[in-house]
Amino acid sequence: MGELQNFSKGILKENPVFIMVLGICPALAVTTSLINAIGMGIATTFVLIFSNLVISVMKNLIPDKIRTIIFVFITAVFVTIADLLMKSIFPEINKALGIYIPLIVVNSIILSRTEILANKNKIIPTFFDSLGMGIGFTLALMIMGSIREILGNGSICNYVFVGENTRTILVFILPPGAFIVYAYMIALLKKSLNNNAQ
Repeated sequence: MGELQNFSKGILKENPVFIMVLGICPALAVTTSLINAIGMGIATTFVLIFSNLVISVMKNLIPDKIRTIIFVFITAVFVTIADLLMKSIFPEINKALGIYIPLIVVNSIILSRTEILANKNKIIPTFFDSLGMGIGFTLALMIMGSIREILGNGSICNYVFVGENTRTILVFILPPGAFIVYAYMIALLKKSLNNNAQ
């Protein structure tokens, strides 16, 4: 039951992007298309799970004085692995995501989960928390990426479904569009959670 709770809270109740407001830089920057959002979400989830598992296993061996440095180093190892895997398997997505893949090292979701959970808990709760947070992050990016791509490009997964004479709303694939979609998503989710709580 505890593992299921650890897993599910990251998806909705403590969604890292919409509720905890963590990792918003990549959420705003890479969600111009659904494919980019999926790529970033998978890479972040991979790093989140494996770095937190290693930290959970090694927590008693890491001296407190250099704890943060070790956490960042372990995260950097898995970011490098994710980056190399994406370059070899999905080079176009990797190119589109650019600098945001290496910047996963300092992603606030990963840093907060290593400090709050992996550093203090055993492997099983750490795994389920990391998986839930990763899926929650990926879903948030996918929702934003879908909305922005549909409204801004008239396409989904680069499949164009609007005609030549149909107008799209260009602002949605530009930076202001990211902030507009993000603000509406937070407002809708907060309203939904408040209604369920009453």
